[in-house]
Amino acid sequence: MAQGDFWSDQDRANRTIQSLKALKAQRDPTERFQQGLHDLTELLGLTDAEDAASLTQLAKDVTGLEAQLDRLEIQRLLGGEVDAKNAILAVHSGAGGTESCDWTQMLFRMYGRWAEERGFAAEVIEATPGEEAGLKSGTMIVKGPYAYGYLQSEEGVHRLVRISPFDANKRRHTSFASVDVIPEWAEDAPVEINQADLRIDVYRSGGKGGQSVNTTDSAVRITHLPTGIVVQCQDERSQLQNKAKAMHVLKSRLADRERRLREEAATKAYQAKQKIEWGSQIRSYVLHPYNMVKDLRTEHETGNSQAVLDGKLDPFMESYLRWKASHG
Repeated sequence: MAQGDFWSDQDRANRTIQSLKALKAQRDPTERFQQGLHDLTELLGLTDAEDAASLTQLAKDVTGLEAQLDRLEIQRLLGGEVDAKNAILAVHSGAGGTESCDWTQMLFRMYGRWAEERGFAAEVIEATPGEEAGLKSGTMIVKGPYAYGYLQSEEGVHRLVRISPFDANKRRHTSFASVDVIPEWAEDAPVEINQADLRIDVYRSGGKGGQSVNTTDSAVRITHLPTGIVVQCQDERSQLQNKAKAMHVLKSRLADRERRLREEAATKAYQAKQKIEWGSQIRSYVLHPYNMVKDLRTEHETGNSQAVLDGKLDPFMESYLRWKASHG
């Protein structure tokens, strides 16, 4: 970074900065723990066993060091091939009509809030509104150290049970939405794309109520014909910019597909994706007749559903990482 021509190649510079952030995120907690352990050891040698106040402070310091050690354990679990990368997260509505679209928007907001709380950037590249409310789908790129490592826990079907705000009779409804998470690859993604394998459609971005966001056909949808993978981008006003972003996402999806196909266990899960409906959910969010969010893989649960919907997801993510490690 100290080289005079560092900023001459913006893409290369950004990749270098991202690598630096990932390395610091790995190194700094270890150094803080080592310094804390050193300080505590010295303090222990100076503490009077009869001094209640000193012993109370010592106990607090030990508790703080234990919390640091827990965080280091989570960091150790984020050692996968692509865990340090940014993440491309997409949410799609499932069974449930307008209810499902509203639920999709709630989830999309939840992940945006989680990213904001961690100091990560969340760049929305596509948000397709539902016919009456909410979102049919939404895609964001979450940029920060180990974004994919944390967000991989969210892939799957999410189920919501609540009293419907769209039902005049105030009946209880169940809604479903699926979350798809892949690592974001840089321009050097290990895939080659044949232009003849692509179908590129342009259309006009739409907002809620059917109003036009742009007056030109600037939104872009790209279909990779051999795999059936579809990506779209409507964030930019320029068709060329949207096409470039969509191609970037497509490269990441194809690279992730190749990675999964190289891993036998992941291949089985990849081929066995279920419908977005009953029996296939990874997590349930119950807002009526009681409040509870429960992960059906790890059994981790909380009664503070509003905190979860406001982005307090770390306990679920950390429980998933431990569960994943214990299941090979």
